[in-house]
Amino acid sequence: MRKSLTIGLSAASLVALVALAGLAPAQAADHVAKLSVFHGVPGLTVDVYVNNKLTLDNFKPGDLAGPLDLPAGTYTVAITAADAADASKPVIGPVDLPLEAGKDYTAAAHLDAAGKPTATLFTNDIGKLEAGQGRLTVRHVAAAPAVDVLANGAAAITNLINPKESVLTLPAGTISAAVAATGTTAPVIGPADVNVAEGTNTIVYAWGSLADKNLALAVQTIAGLHSNPGSIPAGEAGLVATNKPADTTGLWLGAFAALLLALGTAAVVGLRRSAAAARR
Repeated sequence: MRKSLTIGLSAASLVALVALAGLAPAQAADHVAKLSVFHGVPGLTVDVYVNNKLTLDNFKPGDLAGPLDLPAGTYTVAITAADAADASKPVIGPVDLPLEAGKDYTAAAHLDAAGKPTATLFTNDIGKLEAGQGRLTVRHVAAAPAVDVLANGAAAITNLINPKESVLTLPAGTISAAVAATGTTAPVIGPADVNVAEGTNTIVYAWGSLADKNLALAVQTIAGLHSNPGSIPAGEAGLVATNKPADTTGLWLGAFAALLLALGTAAVVGLRRSAAAARR
């Protein structure tokens, strides 16, 4: 049976909580690691165990889970067939994933170049981006030889091998992306439109198997990487305007805190006056 806990707070305590509310998320982000999990093994529904505990159940190919906020440390991940009794007979792993506070990771279960299931831990680039810029990260996690990545028909990334990645900084906008064998332009995946959003790391996974003809693309995005959101240009170069109304959350919190403080002060003054009247 669950028990409820009732906490009494004074006006001053509420003010302190309101003041800290805006700081808590940033402080938490500095003390935890973020972990996402990508499933890139075709035809295999799996369960994911973290430190021998079932974390993802019936995880399907092409799915992305997370991000999870985890304390920094090393985590043991095992991937089993779906509905396995425990993590004792994994199809991938167990592998140890060292996670550092303040960093963002994606653990990808995928095929190696020869078609064998494996796992790779990627560190996602969450560095700040200049106004009007986006980041494109391409990861080769398919059972296929080295590839070139074509952007609007031209080779933007060349000779990318499994399980490597390449990172580009581009003007925000939509590109037509395709994957071809290195040195060629005939797509083996795509072309597909990929939106490189301003202030966002758009991560594209080339996954599947060339031999089995099930190559595919999957996309993960990490937003909020603006270096100076207020200076973002709007309506230029055919891009959608990205300016938003000013965030007044801080003003509302400040006003609420001041109101609580005033109420608390008034309550104290009222109690003192009542006590003085009773003594007369």
